[in-house]
Amino acid sequence: MSRPGTPCAIPAVVRNKALAAGAGQWISDLPELAAELEREWSIAIGPPYPDATEAFVARATLSDGTPAVLKLHIPRPGDHASREITVLRLAGGDGCARLLRADAARGALLLERLGRSLHQLKLPIARRHEILCSAAEKIWRTAAGCGLPTGAEKGRRLSGFITATWEELGRPCSERALGYALACAARRTEAHDDERAVLVHGDVHQWNALQADSGFKLVDPDGLLAEAEYDLGILMREDPIELLQGDPHERARWLAARCNLDATAIWQWGVVERVATGLLLTKIGLQPVGRQMLAAADHVAR
Repeated sequence: MSRPGTPCAIPAVVRNKALAAGAGQWISDLPELAAELEREWSIAIGPPYPDATEAFVARATLSDGTPAVLKLHIPRPGDHASREITVLRLAGGDGCARLLRADAARGALLLERLGRSLHQLKLPIARRHEILCSAAEKIWRTAAGCGLPTGAEKGRRLSGFITATWEELGRPCSERALGYALACAARRTEAHDDERAVLVHGDVHQWNALQADSGFKLVDPDGLLAEAEYDLGILMREDPIELLQGDPHERARWLAARCNLDATAIWQWGVVERVATGLLLTKIGLQPVGRQMLAAADHVAR
């Protein structure tokens, strides 16, 4: 159980992201924040999850013995905590973890505790894609006026991040890959249609899919109002080595047929996300997957 002045075991990736966001004070204040929430929410906080990447995440137990999870967001531009809270409230436990309590101002969420991640189960990639598509489809719904960013805004933000980070890191992928990603981002930004946009998770991958009584649920939503193809573009960036063991476009075609969506849009979002995420992972030192994504980006650009 956390107590003020007792250091919280923050995973290295989370610590690096906090420092990169200029949130060093948040790291220092984390034990006190955890202790405050224990008192206010009548919970007992247990060990943290060592594989967390986006926030401090720890096991928790409610006063009646119900297992839960406490998530404390790194404070950074974009108000990620409020966005996640919005997505989880809109989803209502369908396709996403159920939200038990939340404090957006402090970036704190209390969630239902789920089981093992899809990654831990080591299932074949085709089966994983089926599970992830099924979970994502449950989230897709109209949600106009909910305040989440649009797919067009996401496309512009990713373009800016890619351009700046590519230079900052000494151009770790080819200029051809950079140009292809920026062109695809421009196409998806231009194609955004408010009438067609739905609530999307924004980060659908096997580490974010956890076992539930009803199958699998997704955690850590980014939250967008965008074309549903955006979520499947995330699956195009994942498993970069396997992507290149054959025709890379075949994955986009399969995902499009599975969900009755557009293969070109899925492919283009995948191009953008592969470069953006490869650069981000390289920046925070999460290797070798960062290098693998950028190598795949070079390959498909050729």
